[in-house]
Amino acid sequence: MEDLWRALSRLRLADRALDDALDEVTRIAAENVPGAESTSITLIRGDVATTAAHHGDMALAADELQYERGYGPCMDAGRAGVVLRIDDTRTETRWPEYVARVVEVGVRSSLSMPLPYQATTIGALNIYSTRPAAFASDGSVEAARQVAEAVAVAVANADAHAQLGEHARNMELAMQSRAVIEQAKGVLMAQRHVDADAAFELLREASQRYNRKLRDIATGIVASTQDRR
Repeated sequence: MEDLWRALSRLRLADRALDDALDEVTRIAAENVPGAESTSITLIRGDVATTAAHHGDMALAADELQYERGYGPCMDAGRAGVVLRIDDTRTETRWPEYVARVVEVGVRSSLSMPLPYQATTIGALNIYSTRPAAFASDGSVEAARQVAEAVAVAVANADAHAQLGEHARNMELAMQSRAVIEQAKGVLMAQRHVDADAAFELLREASQRYNRKLRDIATGIVASTQDRR
């Protein structure tokens, strides 16, 4: 467990692409969760589940079999926020169609740990083995839980970074819109001999009349003056 703590403490999340960070997390899980041979991370957004990262082809194949059917331990763990463990796919009865197929890709046991995020879950950490009962120990479950928390932190950081970037883009767009509207007001004030308030009212009326955004109306007015030069 100390090796896992050390690996997770060294995991760098800031200023890093989410897929790159999650790739490293799946490797850490494969190397440090007792019994793990292949690992993956399923993220669920709305009704769509995708494998955001995986370590080993067995995990990806097992995930895809679940996505085809719309259910399975990783999807059910991610949706319900519960830990789901399969000790032997040859005797498991909860997902009969899935386990019948997943045996063919080598999976004999698996552990799916939900990813906690803002009082809900956003998916699951999936851990697979070719041996039965590979994750029956408390150590496997506890190690998987710690890795899942690291995944949730990585996703939260990525979301926060994306929101910050979107906010910056919106601010830039707002500033550009304000600038072109002010330019258009200046054109109308000169052409119509009106004050700033009246010029803005002309823009607003044109926006409503033509069912176009105020910014687009203003851009057209400014462009028309430039075309005349």
